[in-house]
Formats: sequence, structure tokens, C-alpha cells
Amino acid sequence: MVLEKLGSSLYDAIRKVIRAPVVDAELIKELIRDFQRALLQADVKVQLVMELSQVIEKRALDEELPPGISRKEHVVKVVYDALTAFVGEKPVSLEIRPGRQNVLMLIGIQGSGKTTHAAKLARYFQKRGLKPALICADTFRPGAYDQLEQLAESINVDFYGEPDGKDPVKVARNGVKKFSDYEVVLLDTSGRHKEEKSLMVEMQQIARAVKPQEIILVLDGTIGQQASAQAAAFNEATDVGSIIVSKLDGSARGGGALSGVAATGAPIKFIGTGEKIEDLEQFVPGRFIGRLLGMGDIESLVAKVKEAEVEVSEKDINALLSGKFTLTDMYHQLEAMRKMGPLQKVLQMGPGLSYQLPDADLDRAEERMDRFQYIIDSMTPEERDNPKVINASRTRRIARGSGTEEREVRELIKQYNATRKMLRQLKGRRRSLRRMPFKLG
Repeated sequence: MVLEKLGSSLYDAIRKVIRAPVVDAELIKELIRDFQRALLQADVKVQLVMELSQVIEKRALDEELPPGISRKEHVVKVVYDALTAFVGEKPVSLEIRPGRQNVLMLIGIQGSGKTTHAAKLARYFQKRGLKPALICADTFRPGAYDQLEQLAESINVDFYGEPDGKDPVKVARNGVKKFSDYEVVLLDTSGRHKEEKSLMVEMQQIARAVKPQEIILVLDGTIGQQASAQAAAFNEATDVGSIIVSKLDGSARGGGALSGVAATGAPIKFIGTGEKIEDLEQFVPGRFIGRLLGMGDIESLVAKVKEAEVEVSEKDINALLSGKFTLTDMYHQLEAMRKMGPLQKVLQMGPGLSYQLPDADLDRAEERMDRFQYIIDSMTPEERDNPKVINASRTRRIARGSGTEEREVRELIKQYNATRKMLRQLKGRRRSLRRMPFKLG
């Protein structure tokens, strides 16, 4: 989960305000103390924490309440505004000029996840109908060529590199020339440290040779306050246009990386939230802070659902509303929900759910979805189309075939019958049924 410990700490602090019978100066001071503790533990710079605290305290105590807004709601809004200003008030997209080549050059220290995120970006643009290409200009790290080539093959993206090449500037120039008719060309460079002067010079030479549309700094979300010095050094060497904060899937120190971006003045445009090629999100400050505060991110959740859901024809809708809902249909709905990603990530977009539900409960729900699919896989076509034929002996066979218990097979049938009943009740409201994501439990 993105900055799980920071998020849960901030959520707990906000919850104290929401549950308090009266919001007074003492409660605000307690909120400020909790707020400071959470950010400092996340490795946000002390000076920045103090500045944010002063803004929150002054606004929470001195500002007049807007009409129709309670003091509690005002305080929550003040915290939200302060944190959103901290990470950037508005989302900034990575602009691609249509009809011409756009070279995006990735830089960063070794181990920041730069190569992986080059491939993630390629996949991101590929899903949006563009034809990206990847270039490996990292002649410094052994295995860099093989790693990027394998990633490119895994997502069916064209790749260029010179396994025996020694001159990264030449490799970069050759690759950009080869992909002259591609709209998006992602250039992976060698990992650098701010103290490695020769490598920093090499990075400048590559930039001058290929004239990238944008230079993207990949910043490791786990390095804490070191991020500030790293970001400043890179920005002095080249003109950093945007930042990807990687490894925000479990680090409590990610606040340091987020505050470190101030050293460049460049906006965060993406965040890496996991190891898979799909685990890349466009950075939207309001959504991000909403998650941290446990306010939920309904907009992101809706976007995820839309990406995962399958269009249903009018004929299929008529069949479903007539009660012709089969276990095959149910299987497809389970599959659609699984495409949204791990249940933990889906729930963290909902209002406070990710901080209220124990990990054990989430794990059980996710495991239950998987087991339901195994059970349906073990059925015959007749059983999937007409579950009424499933008697005791069939139940035993299905349980053995799916590696589950007979009780779980019966639970699935019970869930199926409840869903089918709900669909029949919706018959009079056909127009409202556009898409139907399956709900577990």
C-alpha cells in the first residue's frame, strides 16, 4: 500500500477530530502533534513539517467557517489543503506532441528502479494507443541490456541496444535515429550517484546528443531525506522536467522522497506502487492525499472499475435480467474484479476502508475470490449453466477437483443464488444496469 504507515497515522489523527464532541484549541494542538509525529517518522524534513504545522494551526483556529461547514469539516479540509500544497496542488501530465518523435530520457541513481519504470512507462503509453520504443543506453551496469530487452519483449515493445557497445552517447543517438518514426521513445541511461562526476558529465552529453522532449528523474521512495541532495544534484546537471517516485508500495519513509522533489521544482507525474509492469499511476495530488487521510479516492476507484469492466450487450442484459445468470457469468464478474488489482489497493481508494480492515480479513476475501474461480473451473458446462443439477455427489467431485471443501462449494452456490435473485429484482430498472461488477460477500 502507498505509504501505509504514514497514511494510517494521519488517518488516526483526523479520526480523533471527527470523533471529538468539541473542537477547541487543545484538540487542534493535539492534532498538530500527531501530524508532526507522522510526517517526521515518514522522514519529511523538520523545517517543512514545522512550516506545514504553522499553516494548519493558524487556519484551523483563526479562519472563519464557510457557510454550512462545521468546525470539524473545516479542520479536515485545512489538513487536506496543506498536504496537497506540499505535494503539488494540481496534477501535471506528461505531454506528448502528436505526429512527431518524443524522446523521454530517464535518469537516476543505480537501484532506483529506472529500468523497470522505463518499461512501465512504455506499457502506460501502449495502453493509450501509442507505439512506444525502448532504448538501453546503459553501458555501465552489467545485465542492463538483458533486463530491458526482456521487459520490452514481455510487453511486445520494440527495443534497441548494443550489447557490446561502450559509448552510451553513440548508442543513444543510434537508437533515437532508428525509432525516428515512433511517437514515444524511452531512453534508459546508466545509474548515477551525485558524487560520480564522470557519469554526470556523460548524462549531460547524452542529453545534448538526443535533445529529449523531457528528462525524467526516477527517485527512490525509500531513501528518505537523501532524496533532496540527490534531486538537487541531478537538477544542477540537467534540466529535470518531471519526477517518478518509485517503490511507494510499502515504505514508511516515502515522505522524504516527496519532500525532496522541492529541490528540483519539477512536478511528480507518476508514482510506482508495486513490482508489476502495470503498477504505475499518474500522480494526482488530491487523490494521493485523500488516500493518506483515509478520505478515500472514489475517482480512482471508478477509473479502475472502468478499466477492468467488460461491456455487456443489450441481449446479454436482457438475459441477465430475466434470471438467465449462469455461473459462467459469475466467473466473468470475478475475473473483472481481479483485473482491478489486489483487493488491498482497491480498498485503499474507498473512504478509510484500508485502515479499518485488518490485513487478515483482506487476505481472506482475496483468497475467497480465487477459490470461487477454482470451483467454477472444476464444473462441467452443464453445471455452470444450470447449477440446480449440482447434488451431493457432484459437490464432492467439484470440491476434490478444485482442491476446496464441500462447504465452500455450497457457499458459492448460495452466493450465486443471491446474486441471481438480485438481478431478477432489477428487471424493472433495466436502464440503470450499464455494467455490473460482482460484489463478494
